[in-house]
Amino acid sequence: MGCIFPSYGKIDTRINSFEFYGQTFHVTVDQSIIVDFKGPLSEESVLEFYTRINAGNYQPLIDSLISFRNDHKINDWLYYQLIRKTAEAISPKANDYNRYTLYKWFLLAKSGYDATLGLVKDQLLFYVKSNDQLEDIPFYTIDNNQYMCLNYHDYGKIDFEKNKISPTNIVIAGAEKAFSYKVTQLPDFKLESYKEKEIGFNYKQKAYHFKIMLNPEVANIFANYPIVDFGTYFNIPLSKETYRSLIPPLKENLKGMSEKKGVDYLMKFTRNAFIYEDDNDNFGKEKRLSPEQTLFYDQSDCDDRVALFFYLVKEIYNLPMIALLYPTHITMAVQFDKPVGKPIIYDGKKYYVCEPTPQLENLKIGQLAPKFQNLAYQVVYQYAPDKKIH
Repeated sequence: MGCIFPSYGKIDTRINSFEFYGQTFHVTVDQSIIVDFKGPLSEESVLEFYTRINAGNYQPLIDSLISFRNDHKINDWLYYQLIRKTAEAISPKANDYNRYTLYKWFLLAKSGYDATLGLVKDQLLFYVKSNDQLEDIPFYTIDNNQYMCLNYHDYGKIDFEKNKISPTNIVIAGAEKAFSYKVTQLPDFKLESYKEKEIGFNYKQKAYHFKIMLNPEVANIFANYPIVDFGTYFNIPLSKETYRSLIPPLKENLKGMSEKKGVDYLMKFTRNAFIYEDDNDNFGKEKRLSPEQTLFYDQSDCDDRVALFFYLVKEIYNLPMIALLYPTHITMAVQFDKPVGKPIIYDGKKYYVCEPTPQLENLKIGQLAPKFQNLAYQVVYQYAPDKKIH
C-alpha cells in the first residue's frame, strides 16, 4: 500500500496508491469524506455517519473506482475486492470494523448497487441485492428482491432465529443495481507474482510432467467467495499465465490422439494428478474450488475436479456436457460422435460418464462407479457449445 499524505495548508486531499492484482490503483480522497463513526452502533449513529460523508466531496473517489472497473473490465466480485482495499486504505479494518464496513457500504451504494445494512445486537451486517443462487450465506427478501450478506464470514455464526435483523432504512438515490457473483475474467497479474508448480501423472505407462504457473492471489480473490450455482462455478476461467503454462502443453500431448482418447487423457489427468481430500477435512467446510485453485492446492474433492475437467474439455474440445449430481457426489458426462459404453440420455441426446474423481475401480469412459448406479441423479448444468474448436 502506498503512502497517505496528510493535508497541509490549502491541500485538502489524501493520495492513496495500492497494488490491485497486478495493477496500481491511484485514488485521491477528499478530507471532507474522512468521517469518524460515533457509536454505539444504532440506526441513528449510522445515519449520522452517512449524512456527514454524503455532504462531502465523494464523487471523485467514486469516479476513480468506476473508471478503474470499466477500464479493466472487472466483474462485480472483483470490483467489491477493490472497494474492500479502498475502504481499508481510508479506514483500516483492524482499527474500527464498523467504520470500515460503513465505508464499504457507502462506496458500493454510490457505485450504483442496491446495498443495505442490518443490525443484529452489536453487529453490523452488510447486504447487497443479488439475483444469483447462493447456498452458504444468509439473506433476506423484500418485495421479491433477495439481499445477500457480504460480511457474514467476519462474524462466524449468527443465530438469526434468536437474534432478529433490524434493517436500516437509509435510501440512497441511484443505488438500484443487482450485484452478480459471476467471475468471467481474472486479472492480468504481473508475471513476477506467479510461482511455478510441477504436476505429474502417468497415462498408458508414460509419465507426463507439467510446470504450471500459479498465482497465490487467486486464493485471496476467492477466500470468501460463496457457493454459487454450478453454471457460474464451472465457467470461472484460468488467468492468462496459468492458461499459457497448461493448455498449450496439454494440446501438444494430445496431438495424434482421437477425440475419445484425448478426453480420456484429460479425465485421467484430473483424476490422478491431485490427492483426494474432502472439503471438510481440507478447509473445515464445503468449498468449491475454481479450476485455478484446484491446480494450486495439492488436495481437492469431486466438485473441484469436475470443474477443472469441464474447463479442460470445453477449452480443448468444446464438446457438449452435462453435470450429474448424486446425493454425495458429482460427475460429468460428455457427448461423443460414437457410443462409448452405457449412455446417459438427456433431452433426447446421449452422454457418456467421464469420472474425473478417483474411485475404487479404474473407471473407463462410459462407466459409473457401482455405488452410484442405482441412485437418482439430477442434471445441474448442461453445456451446449455453439461450434467446435479445431
